[in-house]
Amino acid sequence: MNTFLEQEVEPAKVERSLQLVAAAGFHWIRQEFPWEDIEISAKGDFWDHRWNKSAWEKYDRIVDLANKYGLEIIARLDNPPAWSRKVGNAPGWTKAPPDDYEDFGDFVYAVVSRYRGRVRYYQIWNEPNIFPEWGDQPPNPEAYVELLKVAYRRAKEADPDCVILAAGLAQTTEMSARNMSDLVYLERMYQAGAKDYFDIMGAMVYGLWTGPYDRRVSPDRTNFARVQLIREIMVRHGDAHKPIWATEVGWNALPKDFAGPAIYGRVSEEQQAAYAVEAYMRAAREWPWMGVMNYWFLRRPSDLEKDQAWYYFRMLEPDFTPLPVYGALSWLAKQPPVVHIGYHQEDHWALHYAGPWQHLRAEEAVLGAYALGREGATLDFYFEGTGLALVLRGPAQLDHLELSIDGRRVSLPRLVRSSEGASAITVAQWLKDGRHRAHLTVAEGELALDGLIVWRQPPFGSLLLVAGIALLASLALVLRQRLYQEERR
Repeated sequence: MNTFLEQEVEPAKVERSLQLVAAAGFHWIRQEFPWEDIEISAKGDFWDHRWNKSAWEKYDRIVDLANKYGLEIIARLDNPPAWSRKVGNAPGWTKAPPDDYEDFGDFVYAVVSRYRGRVRYYQIWNEPNIFPEWGDQPPNPEAYVELLKVAYRRAKEADPDCVILAAGLAQTTEMSARNMSDLVYLERMYQAGAKDYFDIMGAMVYGLWTGPYDRRVSPDRTNFARVQLIREIMVRHGDAHKPIWATEVGWNALPKDFAGPAIYGRVSEEQQAAYAVEAYMRAAREWPWMGVMNYWFLRRPSDLEKDQAWYYFRMLEPDFTPLPVYGALSWLAKQPPVVHIGYHQEDHWALHYAGPWQHLRAEEAVLGAYALGREGATLDFYFEGTGLALVLRGPAQLDHLELSIDGRRVSLPRLVRSSEGASAITVAQWLKDGRHRAHLTVAEGELALDGLIVWRQPPFGSLLLVAGIALLASLALVLRQRLYQEERR
């Protein structure tokens, strides 16, 4: 859930907002930590001189309350202060990057150091491919990558366990002096060396003028499926192992009598609710590379922006009155949690641990963490698909494991190639396509779980069809070669 908690005047409203996020069944908030609101007046000055108090105070409160309600924070770091640019806050430049990227690196280091152990996920910048997010100047992917490199290096210095998200790029087909297609921008980011300087790719995943099941995908179309093109670029550059997280997703319930144009599309409040649910469900079922999806947005502190189209993405009114989308996504979040197709971390919310488990940090683990279970530890979860693999840090640990699926004991493989790192071990396949319950017990010794993988095999009939087509193609090729030889004779 995207929040604007730093803009709340009353601390009680910050807490109420987080109570409603947690009550709806959400587990994450994406919250901006604006540089201009923390290091306000000068470099190294973290004092709010307007109110004569620490500029950290409100952000400490947000972090404390998020921890209280069991919510993870994705901290968005951007919006430089005026002192960081020679042009200051001249019109069109308020969100532009600083003149010296090391100043931003110092800010990143300060934030990550302060919240080490309480905030782990940080997004570096937002929509740098459009105006005004990169200032009144042409978008510059190469410059953003240099900024990203500095931020990544300083963040990891402050907390080696932190996880860095690349900026979500605005969905646009435009190529102009102020805006650049997200696809072109990302391609140039990779060419500039971005690959080693982010752990997760951020992406804007709006539906805009069509619904979540619009399956048309092309560079000249902005829709919910456009993120698949982002994924293709990542795979092409060897980043298939990295997930995409939707930094923003939603539909605009713009009133019919709104005075301005529907620049983000227009749906009814009922459609907004239905589309949101369908979007999360489609992503879970079809996009194994999609991780956390952050709905845009919870609420604004007041209704002063009702004359702006973007206001109507909201889930709650300023007085906390819920719109249909709040109830719809709350219903979805409270369904029995299921692990869908794809690779999933050991801390996935559908996994229910009991007994002697420890969640440990390790640089060599995927995203730097794994779950260590000792004798008597159990793990229960539902998954939806036809196959299941466990990602273990040491395949020999299968000897310590008992596994049942849908109440039936599974015979585990015993001959598995050893590996110093993690290995994905298939423990079930060719199951009936649908929902299954897995129960895992550590019978003896230890088990280091670094994740799991769920997949869906095509129906047997489809495999026969593919095999038949391949056979016919082979026969046709042989016949063609024979005819060619006859003609040459």
